[in-house]
Parts: sequence; C-alpha cells; structure tokens
Amino acid sequence: MSKFNKIFVYSVLIIASLVSVFPFLWMIVSATNKSSDVTQGRLLPGSHLFENVTNLLNTVELVPALMNSAKISIATTILAMLIASLAGYGFEIFQSRGKDIVFNILLLSMMIPFAALMVPLFRMFGDISGVLPMIGIDTLTAAVLPTVTTAFLIFFFRQNTKMFPKEILEAGRMDGLGELGIFFKIYVPTMKTTYAAAAIITFMASWNNYLWPLVVLQSPEKQTIPLLISNLGSSYSPDFGMIMTAIVIATLPTALIFFLMQKHFVAGMMGSVK
Repeated sequence: MSKFNKIFVYSVLIIASLVSVFPFLWMIVSATNKSSDVTQGRLLPGSHLFENVTNLLNTVELVPALMNSAKISIATTILAMLIASLAGYGFEIFQSRGKDIVFNILLLSMMIPFAALMVPLFRMFGDISGVLPMIGIDTLTAAVLPTVTTAFLIFFFRQNTKMFPKEILEAGRMDGLGELGIFFKIYVPTMKTTYAAAAIITFMASWNNYLWPLVVLQSPEKQTIPLLISNLGSSYSPDFGMIMTAIVIATLPTALIFFLMQKHFVAGMMGSVK
C-alpha cells in the first residue's frame, strides 16, 4: 500500500471513529451541564453533574427502575442462553426428516415485526391474568416471557454448532454420558465464546427494550429505565441535563458488560470454538 493510500485510509477511519464516538461524548458532556446549555449545544464540560444527579434522584425512582431493568435483563439472558442453545444444538446434532422444514419456518418468523404481535400477546397475557396473576399483565414475568429467545439466537447457536467437533460427542456417549450430560458437561464449556456473544446481544437488547414493557407494565413502580427516561423527556419543560445524566447511568451497565467481554464477543461472532 502506497503512502497516499495509507493516509487516505487512516483519514477515513479517524473521521468514522469521531462520528461514531461523538454522540457518546456529547451525552457525557451534556450530563455535566444545565438544561439551557444542552439546548444551546454547549460542547464543553460544565459543573452541574452533581446537581443533575441530585435532581434526578429526587425527581424519579431511579434505583427501582434500574433494578427492574436488571431483573428483566438477567432473567431473559439466562433463559435465552438455555433455550436457544438447546434448540440450536438439537437442530444441528440430531437428525430427523422434518427438522429443516421446522427450522425454515422458525426463520420466517423473523420477518414478522414485533409491533404486529403486540395486540395478540397483550390479549393472551390479559386472559392469563385471570388464571395466573403472577405471570399476567403488569408483572415483570410478562415482560420477560415473549422475549426469552428469538429465531436469530437459535440460528446463531446452530451455525456455531456446525463447527463443534462431533468426535467429542461420540467420545462422551462411549463413556456413558447421556445427552443432557454431554450438553452441559461438554458442549456448554466448549462453546463459551458463543455463549458470551449471545449473552451480550441478549442482555443489551433486553436492557434497551422499550415497546413491550411500555405495553405490559402499567404500574409506575414496575417501569424500567427506558420507560423512566421516556417519561422524563415527555414532561412539559424537560430538564435535558437531568435526562442526559439518566441516559449516561442507563448506558453504564451495557457498556461495562461489553468491554469486559469484548474478546469473547468477537471470538463468538467469528464462530470460534475453544
């Protein structure tokens, strides 16, 4: 590569990096400024961070909202890892005549937008509320169940299972392990990078989920952090400094998880099996 080409490539990468990072930096800077500075587009850090945090804690129930989001996201991630990996493992390892037809139908479900499913889901959970109130409308369980797993996750696990060494399975069967023993003692430890990538995707999607919790969670004490931030922005005179502070706080858990598991995420997305 010539010197001119290197300069051009690095210049494009630097510009793309700045464009990508700028919204995040502006969000952090805005959290330190008062509302009027944010609306004026101030790009320099201010001295109102402590004031914004204090106003936020005094205005809304921030900690309960964070706890609700954490409960939903952790429960969704754990259940999704178990169900999606079992399904992906089963679709790839076990042979049957109609499994590809079932799998293709499953993939077709990805074409249906979630907005088209909300009314049937709401009616279903409304009917369940009369029989099993603990999993009906306005419960955290109802927010978890429809998003426990997706066709994409099952597809993701199946594709990664294609590179799983099948000789290990035969060795486990010869040693007397049952199918569940092979799955939990051999498959799960071997596919840890795949689990890490899927867990990050699922946790971030669940943490940032807005539409379904908005529909199914009706009590203020059940609201999640995206709903809380939306309510802050819908007031008559929103305090944008306080809103940006709430957004920064809401972003920290997902950012921390991603940076801690970044290597596993990249390996898992590339299909590495260790």
